[in-house]
Amino acid sequence: MCCTSCSLHGRHFHNFGGPSPSTTKPRWQRYRVSQEVDRRRRLSVTSAERAAVIKDVYQPLHPHVYHLQESYLTPKFRQIVELCRSSDPSEHSLLGLLEEEAAPQVYRFPVFEKSFCEELVEELEHFEQSSAPKGRPNTMNHYGILLNELGFDEGFFTPLREQYLHPLTSLLYPDCGGRCLDSHKAFVVKYDMNEDLDLSYHYDNAEVTLNVSLGKEFTEGNLYFGDMRQVPLSDTECSEVEHRVTEGLLHRGQHMHGALPIASGQRWNLIIWMRASQERNKLCPMCNRKPTLVEGEGFADGFTKHSNASLNVSCVLT
Repeated sequence: MCCTSCSLHGRHFHNFGGPSPSTTKPRWQRYRVSQEVDRRRRLSVTSAERAAVIKDVYQPLHPHVYHLQESYLTPKFRQIVELCRSSDPSEHSLLGLLEEEAAPQVYRFPVFEKSFCEELVEELEHFEQSSAPKGRPNTMNHYGILLNELGFDEGFFTPLREQYLHPLTSLLYPDCGGRCLDSHKAFVVKYDMNEDLDLSYHYDNAEVTLNVSLGKEFTEGNLYFGDMRQVPLSDTECSEVEHRVTEGLLHRGQHMHGALPIASGQRWNLIIWMRASQERNKLCPMCNRKPTLVEGEGFADGFTKHSNASLNVSCVLT
């Protein structure tokens, strides 16, 4: 389902008339809001339609990358997960295996073997060059791929989240949904000298985010982190964080951040927005309101209609 009281391009939905038309608002504002709500409601439908076509017409270059195997994961990452799965894990012992960044509660660790990163990028480039329909990740990234539409969720990202990332986030982020992550949105973004170079300051539609640099060869393009979104920009100091190929940066979704321009080459990043319906059902992280919901396909935006329901719902304007 979708939250109809969400923000529109950084401005609260009610600033354009709100989800319930008001006669005190100009007609053009009410019309603009109505159009945007309809467009966002159609997003999950068109995504499902694209996924069906892709399944019929697209021939993968590397079919094996669609199914998670432990051999894709670095020994260090497997060691981290084993510690988190142990009978009495502690945050202190876990932090000894992670690289802490200057930005608070931002952690770095190697995730994938380089050979897997290379094959995954080859697969994504092969898909980009195909005639199959393509959906873009969000309104900020013009170049990238929604990985659920390629069929990655069931065999790759759901087990990655449930079996490997959840034990980690449970220890690191218990106060923002890290213990109850139950859905995700996985996508890749591409930065190229002739396409998108950078990404402006923003926060994610997620409780916890994992950002993995897949390659290829590039220079510059570091990430930068500010403070949580509730802190005014005037009170914020940013910290620059190097993003190295094969390594992931784990952070809270509401932690403001951006990407500096690359100076050469091409960069592919894997982004996993992990969501906890237990948290967002109470307060939409994008509009900071009690969500008003409409149905969506698949995991949608990670809301659920009932606390024990499997049906996921979306936030229309995020």
